[in-house]
Amino acid sequence: MPQFDREKFFNHFRSLFGPLTQGQVDGLNFLLPRIEQDERLQDLNLAAYVLATVKHETAHTFQPIHELGSKHRFIRLYGPTTRVGKRLGNKTDADAIAFHGRGFVQLTGRKNYTRAKKELGLNLVRKPDLALQPENAYEILVRGMIDGWFGRKVGVFIRPGLPPDFEGARQSVNGHDRAGDIAQIARRMAEILRYAEYDSTPADDDSTPVDHDSTHWAPPPPI
Repeated sequence: MPQFDREKFFNHFRSLFGPLTQGQVDGLNFLLPRIEQDERLQDLNLAAYVLATVKHETAHTFQPIHELGSKHRFIRLYGPTTRVGKRLGNKTDADAIAFHGRGFVQLTGRKNYTRAKKELGLNLVRKPDLALQPENAYEILVRGMIDGWFGRKVGVFIRPGLPPDFEGARQSVNGHDRAGDIAQIARRMAEILRYAEYDSTPADDDSTPVDHDSTHWAPPPPI
C-alpha cells in the first residue's frame, strides 16, 4: 500500500496550491492515513482524484461541510417539482431543505441519503447531519464514487495501468460540472502524491556476501 512522507506532501502541496490554514492541514491529516490504509484506493491516480474531489466539494477546506445556501435556494434547486429534485427523490420542499448537500462529497437528496443509510447502517434519513461526521463522510465519499451512487462508477475512468480520464471521472460525482477544473486539481494532486510516496524498493543489505566471480574481481598485480 502506498505511504506518503508528510513533510514532502505538504511542502509540495504548498508549492502548487499556496499556503494552508490549520483547518486544511487537519483535514488532510485525517484523509491521508485513511487513503494509505484503504485497499480501494491503492491506485495513485484514484487517490489523487478523491483528494481533488474533496478539495472542490468542500470549498477547499478539506473538512466535511454543509452546502452553502438558504432554504429558499435549496427549494429552488432541489424542490419536488424540479428536474433535479425529482431525480434526487425529493417528495416535498422539506426534503429539499433537509437533504441539502453535506460531507466531503456533498451528499444530496432523499434518494442518496436513503442509499447511504442502507449501505452504512446509519439513520441518515432521520439524522442527515450524520453525513458531516468525518468517518461517515469519508465512507460516503469513497463508496459513492466507487459504487456509482451519484452517477457512473469512477473505475470506468481511472484504472490501474491506464492513463486516467480525470475529466470523465467527474461523472462519478456530478455529471460534467466543473470537470475540467477538478481534473486540473487531480493532476496536481497526482504529482504531489508521486513526489511524496515512499520508495518501496528494498534497501541494499550490506551484510549480503559479494559474489566476486560475478563482478569479475581480480586481485591487484604485485608491486
